[in-house]
Amino acid sequence: MAVLETIKSFFTPSAAAVEETIVPAPRTEYDIRPLTEEHLKELLRLNLRCFTEGDSYNKHTLNYLLNEPRTLSFKAVTPQDELVAFAFVMINPNAAAHLTTIGVAPEHRRRGLAGKMLDHIEKRLRQKDVGTIMLEVRVGNYGAQQLYRQSGFHVVQRILNYYNNGEDCYLMMKSLV
Repeated sequence: MAVLETIKSFFTPSAAAVEETIVPAPRTEYDIRPLTEEHLKELLRLNLRCFTEGDSYNKHTLNYLLNEPRTLSFKAVTPQDELVAFAFVMINPNAAAHLTTIGVAPEHRRRGLAGKMLDHIEKRLRQKDVGTIMLEVRVGNYGAQQLYRQSGFHVVQRILNYYNNGEDCYLMMKSLV
């Protein structure tokens, strides 16, 4: 039974998300830096706050992404070094990349931070001669879809029942060439 629980832990979040009251943070500047394994604990907390519908990554998955050589991982921090956003992108052997997740703390949303992180990611991918980036986004996540469209992504496919709750997603792609 312990083996089954271990396997199950790879596919379920580390802890249940707790509903919180969101108070916008004061306006500030953000700096984008590499995200490393030493940030795992605060990353886990932020991940749960960003993805309250049960699709947050668990500790094992985040640890894997932080240690996978083909993955670029970034964090956005305030001048006080508070982690307020993160992103992971995996580079495939065929010169394409997959944005696996991007999250922004609820109190720091609607400030262009996700767009700034996307720009940073794309710049790094171009330096590595990556020609295409793809991602999945919930069909009901209109704000994220708008961000991705404004950044040059296009819907190429609708994938049925993609998320744990049965919601569909759009597969979106962008050429970096």
